[in-house]
Parts: sequence; C-alpha cells; structure tokens
Amino acid sequence: MTPLPHCAHFDLDGAWPAIATPTGTHHDCRDWGPRLRYSARAEGIAAFGDFVREKLARFTLFGSGDFHHLSALWLRRIREPFTLISFDNHPDCDTRPPRWGCGTWINRALEMPNLQRVAIWGCGNFELNWPGYLFINRQALDSRRLAFWPWTERLRPSGRKRWGGVTRENWRSLFRAFAETLSATQVYITIDLDCLRKEDAVTDWEQGLFTIEDLVWALAEIHNCAPFVGGDLCGASSTPRYARWTQRLAANHDHPRPRSIDPAEGARRNTHAREIIWRALTDEDQRDAGVDQQDADP
Repeated sequence: MTPLPHCAHFDLDGAWPAIATPTGTHHDCRDWGPRLRYSARAEGIAAFGDFVREKLARFTLFGSGDFHHLSALWLRRIREPFTLISFDNHPDCDTRPPRWGCGTWINRALEMPNLQRVAIWGCGNFELNWPGYLFINRQALDSRRLAFWPWTERLRPSGRKRWGGVTRENWRSLFRAFAETLSATQVYITIDLDCLRKEDAVTDWEQGLFTIEDLVWALAEIHNCAPFVGGDLCGASSTPRYARWTQRLAANHDHPRPRSIDPAEGARRNTHAREIIWRALTDEDQRDAGVDQQDADP
C-alpha cells in the first residue's frame, strides 16, 4: 500500500497560517468549518470524511479545539490495535448529545474495536467534579478502556476521592511509569492546546496547567517507549462561525467568556507553542516508520 504522507494541515478556520506545516500539505477546508465547528450532524461528518479520505496523513494539524471531534475521523484509518493518549484540559467523553461534538468525541473513538485504551492527561476543568462526572462514559471506565490523570488542585474533594489525580510534584514520575506500559502497543497522541497554562497559549476554552516544556518532555518519554501510529494537534483560538443557529446557541452557552488579550500577542504565543510541540510530536526520526495507508472509511 502507498505510505501515508508524514503530515497535513486541514485549515478549517484560519487559526494557523497555510505555511504552518512547511513539510506537509495544506488543505483549505474553510468552507467546511461552519458546518463542523463545535458540533456536526452525522451527514456532515460523513461528507467531510469522504472529502479527507485520500488526504489523511500520519500527523495532522487543525484549528480551534472546537474541531477536536474530527480526531475521531483521523483515527479511522488505523486498523491495528493501538492506544490513544490525549493531552487535554477537558475529558471530551460526555455521554449526552450531540453525538458528534468536541465534548463527546472520545466516545466515537471508543467505538473502534481496535482501540485498546484511552489515557487522558491534564484535565483541569469542572467536568471531572460533581455533577459533571455523572456524564462520563461509565462503561469505558468500568472496562478500564478509559482512564484519567487530572490535576488534583483543580478537583473538589469529591473529585479527588473519585480520580486521585496528579500534582506538579509527582506527575512526571507517574507519567514515566505510565509510558513504560506502552511498549506492547502502537500509540496515537492527540493534543489540545487548552491543556497548556494561559501563559503559553490562547485558546477558545478553559485552560490547564501544563507548560510547553512539560509536553515536550512527555512526548519524548512516549517516543522512547512506544511506536507511533500518528498524532494530531489542535486548540488555537479563532473567530467562531456556525452554519446552524442551534449549533451557535449551544456553543455560546458552553464556551467560557473570551479572554481579553491582544490578538498579535495571542498569535505569537500560539505560534511559539505550535512550533515546539509539533516538532516534538512528529519527531523527524519517526518519518520512516512505514505506517501504511489504511482502508477503513471515515
């Protein structure tokens, strides 16, 4: 089979410049953006899946975290067993509608029988506190296909009792022990920039506590322990545009109040974060790993 391209940039919202992946292919998908942002209808996902099927790459850059549910499409090319590792300030596995939304997409990934487990690192928002955790995918948790390592300082007492969590002092030792369990599986990594602290990125959502250096260290640990089947990066801030009024209403209700920050400074922070994290994620040494084009339809 024809090997996959190394990387691609699906430009849905103008969040990144066309040259953001100079060694990859830029695909102008901005006409699709309003239909897919925050949530999408099944027919819209199916049509976009047809559009991107022959354009997929091992590593994918795309826009705002409002489009994170498209990661479930990038994953569908994978046929062999794999582990999904997500760095995200949000769990993204709410069992309530919409079925295709940036807050529910992990459940779409878990429908893949070859996805062995999902590990989510760096959650720090209210959804892992009561009552939010009532809507987490219990079946996946009980079967141990889904696990969280959230920031303890962002959890209330009930959340700490339920999840345990990590601290600035112990998270690296816990992560290293986790990475050492990955040698028997291929790994796909998805990164939402909202897992970073506010000093390091400007996003459309509540933000977490990782630094850029933290992510670079964690990615190196995984590269040292497991073969990569691919990865993606999203989470920049962009001007929201929606195709449906119901989509806009739900998104406006769900999003936090936008941060007041100079756009040029926001773009500078995000570009700095993207350049460093993208290099660490895609790791030039992995280019010749020989992952083949997959046949499964998005």
